[in-house]
Amino acid sequence: MKALVCAAYGPLEQLAVQDIPAPVPGPRQVRIQVKAAALNYPDALMVQGLYQANPQPPFAPGLEFSGVVTAVGSDVTRWKIGDCVVALGQGGFAEEAVADANRVMPLPPGMDFESGAATFLTYCTSLHALKDCGRLQAGETVLVLGAAGGVGIAAIEIARAMGARVLAAASSEAKLVACRQAGADATIDYSSGKLRDAAREFTGGKGIDVVYDPVGGTYSEEALRATGWRGRLLVVGFASGTIPKLPLNLALLNERSIVGVYWGESVARDPAAHARNVGQLLEWFAAGRIKPQISERVGLADAVAAMQRMTRREVVGKVVVLPGA
Repeated sequence: MKALVCAAYGPLEQLAVQDIPAPVPGPRQVRIQVKAAALNYPDALMVQGLYQANPQPPFAPGLEFSGVVTAVGSDVTRWKIGDCVVALGQGGFAEEAVADANRVMPLPPGMDFESGAATFLTYCTSLHALKDCGRLQAGETVLVLGAAGGVGIAAIEIARAMGARVLAAASSEAKLVACRQAGADATIDYSSGKLRDAAREFTGGKGIDVVYDPVGGTYSEEALRATGWRGRLLVVGFASGTIPKLPLNLALLNERSIVGVYWGESVARDPAAHARNVGQLLEWFAAGRIKPQISERVGLADAVAAMQRMTRREVVGKVVVLPGA
């Protein structure tokens, strides 16, 4: 089978499409013919050895994928050959991949393979961040940084579904258009240097209640300063490549909170809460309140270039890799 292989940690350019043997599922795993796999920022970090949990090379990146079950391990009873599924695992940028059986779910009714691959990592992360970590309430205000990316679009849609008002920040007019299409109430190009002014105007001087920050870098402090009494800054990631050093006196002032978001670990520690969140997302999907914005579809040969665009923050919404294309 063909797969995009990381032979050793290093720059994205060293990834190469290779012919390798199809994976054999372990006793508690299933093998899936990959129909679609979503590109996520952790994929780029993993191949460079920069993520908090890195697989050992050689491996194929691709944490999130959908397809058809082609083999099941000896201890697997829930899944059978021919089932259409969504999986969170490793190796989705390949024609076939394996996943632990407990990290596989049925492809929801009305959801195609591309949407299935592009939904759960970003939307589960954003719902966990806003609901479980940020304690977002209806009527509150949310500032989303990096709002035109995959997790940003998800955060906009989820915040709106939870009854919040959303100010979306991105770096170009094309990205801001995508944010408005996702339901943002207002938008700001944060390269304009007027982020705090926009937040003050958006909230009538009160200050933002919750900041959703997958970007890090220089905008984190400005966003924290834009929060009001007991505002919450959600630390989701560092797409800018820079981990900010925040003055802790800003937390003291206005009793602000800085809250880390680690969705993957939360699933392991509280699978019941994760299951409830997935159920909520499926309800919203069925009602048309959330839907991933898929901006590009690429084959394995073009996946590296797409990953490079993502790290340069040139991607709007989600990129889906189609291994069979």
